[in-house]
Amino acid sequence: MATINDHYLKLKAGYLFPEIARRVNAFAEANPGAKIIKLGIGDVTEPLPEACRTAMIKAVEEMGDRATFKGYGPEQGYGWLRDKIAQEDFQSRGCEVDASEIFISDGSKCDSGNILDIFGKSNKIAVTDPVYPVYVDTNVMAGHTGDLNDQGEYQGLVYLPITAENQFTAALPTEKVDLIYLCFPNNPTGATATQDYLKTWVDYARANGSIILFDAAYEAYITNSTLPHSIYEIEGARDCAIEFRSFSKNAGFTGTRCALTVVPKTLSAKAADGADVELWKLWNRRQSTKFNGVSYIVQRGAEAVYSEAGQTQVRRLIDFYMENARMIREQLTAAGLAVYGGVNAPYVWVKTPAGLSSWDFFDKLLQVCHVVGTPGSGFGAAGEGYFRISAFNSRENVEAAMERITEKFKV
Repeated sequence: MATINDHYLKLKAGYLFPEIARRVNAFAEANPGAKIIKLGIGDVTEPLPEACRTAMIKAVEEMGDRATFKGYGPEQGYGWLRDKIAQEDFQSRGCEVDASEIFISDGSKCDSGNILDIFGKSNKIAVTDPVYPVYVDTNVMAGHTGDLNDQGEYQGLVYLPITAENQFTAALPTEKVDLIYLCFPNNPTGATATQDYLKTWVDYARANGSIILFDAAYEAYITNSTLPHSIYEIEGARDCAIEFRSFSKNAGFTGTRCALTVVPKTLSAKAADGADVELWKLWNRRQSTKFNGVSYIVQRGAEAVYSEAGQTQVRRLIDFYMENARMIREQLTAAGLAVYGGVNAPYVWVKTPAGLSSWDFFDKLLQVCHVVGTPGSGFGAAGEGYFRISAFNSRENVEAAMERITEKFKV
């Protein structure tokens, strides 16, 4: 008889966002007249930029002509898109990233999990707490952890608490770790990292032979000119870091799917026999074997992000969501709630009032205000007592949600 991957049985009963959907659906069925506003999952709401739509329409037309039709593309992505990304996102900021080191994919969520394919099972892995759940769950699926304990932590992982007391920036591990997940601007807390702070991690990684898996999916939301957008702005990062980025949150590609991962050719790790192996070669082999590439049409849309019109339109989208974040942050603060984030990130991290647990606050917010957010405990044990509110929604919905929340939860 066929057997299963038993590691899946270690996972919590439900991934965070499906559990949110289950509770919301149950409430909606019981209260069909309720007008529910969803500020939970970080999905964008505004249309794709016109420049991207125009480029994609043109690409569709090309697919209708034998002379310009495209079949299988390169698994790593088309050269003209990789060149643009290298020039505009990295080299323009002084980062030594070559186009050949950029791999186009269908999502940074996918890549941050798939990257584990090229790493061994004996690595000691560090994650922040709270953390984007995908980092933890994919390691559980891959068999890199033990069982879940009573504190909601998986045995074998090194958890690095991030709290208001440490400005939601984790301290270096007190033990040697091999893989380190960092996300800045941070999901879920909205915290950011300075040059000096990232330098401490790069120095640690280089000293210990560690690899940093750096999630920069929200870098476009950084408004402070002194903050780094890429780990490769830090000297030495090419020798110890892989970076993930996405077109989802800056250009609205959540339903269109396009992202990228940077694997420097200078980056290596140890084989079982102690030999140094270039990770670029392994990731290239993995993608060539398990991935057929992002569609030509979508990549043309992504390329248009770097046009003059595309840059203007993307900036307008980001400004729109950041104005939502400002409204959420300021109105909840005025209501007496302790609020973090929402300045260089589209997420606002809220301390739950009156000692409510994260899920109790979720249920109360849903039942009383008909507003959906994300319980902080769903991101890890240290997220208990916090709540994430997303700025990704229409202005009308954000205004209505803030009016409801501040009326009911004024401290």
